[in-house]
Amino acid sequence: MALVSSSILFFIALGSVALVAGIGITTVGPGGVFVTAALHGLTDLSSASVAGTASATFVATGLVGSSAYARSGELSAGPAWEAAVVLSVTGTVGALLGTRLNVLTGDELFGTLLSAFLIGTAGLIAYREWVGIEPGGLLGGSAFSRRVLLGGTGGAVGVMGGLLGVGGPVVAVPALVGLGMPMLRAIAVAQVQSIFLSLFAAIGYGIVGAVDPALALLVGLPQLAGVLLGWRLAHRVPAQQLRIVLAGTLVVVGGITAF
Repeated sequence: MALVSSSILFFIALGSVALVAGIGITTVGPGGVFVTAALHGLTDLSSASVAGTASATFVATGLVGSSAYARSGELSAGPAWEAAVVLSVTGTVGALLGTRLNVLTGDELFGTLLSAFLIGTAGLIAYREWVGIEPGGLLGGSAFSRRVLLGGTGGAVGVMGGLLGVGGPVVAVPALVGLGMPMLRAIAVAQVQSIFLSLFAAIGYGIVGAVDPALALLVGLPQLAGVLLGWRLAHRVPAQQLRIVLAGTLVVVGGITAF
């Protein structure tokens, strides 16, 4: 009986985290980290299996999130598609590299890296809120400099996503907003990138058997529900409030993951 109860609690806990993660993905970007942190803390999966299973779910969230934001018009402008293409191409290359690096990373180091990443992401969000960047920011320069910035950002996002299994929007949205891209456009563009980044990362982990299909399904379904809910919230709730709450939550989760 105790085993049954603990299993039910496990499913509820993981499903609840996945729902919150999905909401975060399409409201402020950093949401997938919660799935990765939950898989790392609540299961006995290896670091590679955590990253691989999480990446598999982010393929679906990227598809649903992209469709939702295309419907609401954030992907209708030319600059949005240019950014999406550049980020996707360079992010895919980075994801393949990150996947290879993960295989060389021990479970203990993986937890430390994940914790540092969570807290660092919170710092990026706080920086954007309290310091701020002028509209247009660094992306307002020439076409060449804009593409170089986007390409460098995409590659870095890919490496982090592939290495830690945190999904593209986690890094891409704070980085793009910091560079001066409007919040909702940054979230929309990151959804497109996430499809390709997560797909190639998942394939890389799948080849070595580091994807758990059952857990991916358990996490993926509530996460997709959260993605749709988050998309609606992003257009109704002041994003500043959501970002501040999320930044604080990331610090707490990062501290827990460290132990």
